[in-house]
Amino acid sequence: MTTTPTLVRDLMQVGVPTCAPETPVVELTRLMLEKGFEGVVVLDGEQGSALGVVSQDDLVRAYAQGGYEGLTATAVMQENIPQVPPDIPLTAAAHIMQDQGVRVLYMMHHAGGIVYPAAMLTYHHLLRHLGVQDASELSDLGVRAARKLPLETFARRRDEARRQT
Repeated sequence: MTTTPTLVRDLMQVGVPTCAPETPVVELTRLMLEKGFEGVVVLDGEQGSALGVVSQDDLVRAYAQGGYEGLTATAVMQENIPQVPPDIPLTAAAHIMQDQGVRVLYMMHHAGGIVYPAAMLTYHHLLRHLGVQDASELSDLGVRAARKLPLETFARRRDEARRQT
């Protein structure tokens, strides 16, 4: 019998949307709308380390201030990436989101001096869990989901971001 997720690792999505620092805000906005992303992690083009995160709130803030044309991801990103450990209860993660006023939390991985996002948990994931009728509806999420290794996903996305620059 399959049980419903109870820990962050059971519901988090492995693989995180990323972009290059030079990505124009307008292009980033289109990407986030098209893919339904809550936020995108900005990766250093040289090493692939995480520099910050751009959320929907950051894009709306840039819009409200005017003069967003010509801005890049670096200009609107937040340097503090909201993080979550994988082994805490989902309810604790929800409290962290509420306390920090964010809709997405990231699990960061440290390897060879590079810090990169390995997984994320969003409001959308929590709402899917809240509305689930059967645990199989969440089979695409969590550490048990079938997918490529996190390092493979990171390398692919890092290379995509490099090609964009």
